Amino acid sequence: MHVVIMGCGRVGSLLARQLSEAGHSVAVIDREVEAFRRLGPEFRGAQVQGMGFDRDTLIKARISEAHAFAAVSSGDNSNIIAARVAREQFGVEIVVARIYDPKRAAVYERLGIPTVATVPWTADRLLCEIVPAGLISEWRDPTGKAAIAAVPYHPDWVGKPLAELEQAVHARIAFVVRFGEALLPTEHTVVQDGDVVYAAVLAADLAPLPDRAAVVPVEEA
Repeated sequence: MHVVIMGCGRVGSLLARQLSEAGHSVAVIDREVEAFRRLGPEFRGAQVQGMGFDRDTLIKARISEAHAFAAVSSGDNSNIIAARVAREQFGVEIVVARIYDPKRAAVYERLGIPTVATVPWTADRLLCEIVPAGLISEWRDPTGKAAIAAVPYHPDWVGKPLAELEQAVHARIAFVVRFGEALLPTEHTVVQDGDVVYAAVLAADLAPLPDRAAVVPVEEA
């Protein structure tokens, strides 16, 4: 397929190289010619100098043939404008924009533009390195208000119904990874040794989740 990428920074150049190496047709747009050096000598895609939301620039990048468009420049405004032009004026079906401001990301999601809000995710990765024992979300929605995180449950939960653990942590269990395979839990699912349990929670409830999960299950009389 043909993919147009606006922004040849670290993210854009890496994405372009990976798509090109996978055999896809790629066109990269950037205002600065020097930015294309990040693509390396092996890159065989198109390099188009210009503004990513300019019609003529997009046409040079063969936007009318594109299956997907990714706006990953360093500017939120430029990314969303370019994404809307690609979607609304050229009819590209798959459009995604990188957004630094999570509040803006929520607005653009409502406009039908999938966004990647990098700030909450990056903060989580850094926190993981600084405080390895902390609870880190594996995924956040573009607004940064909802997350999926691994639940650090007490070992005594092994053998107990997953539904009881869900009630104890006050979070919705989304899925379980067992022996390297993901499964969707049912009302009959029991926690097994080695299970990695992932819960969907509001970001505001992430902090108390470890304390709730660390509680020893109550034995029935």
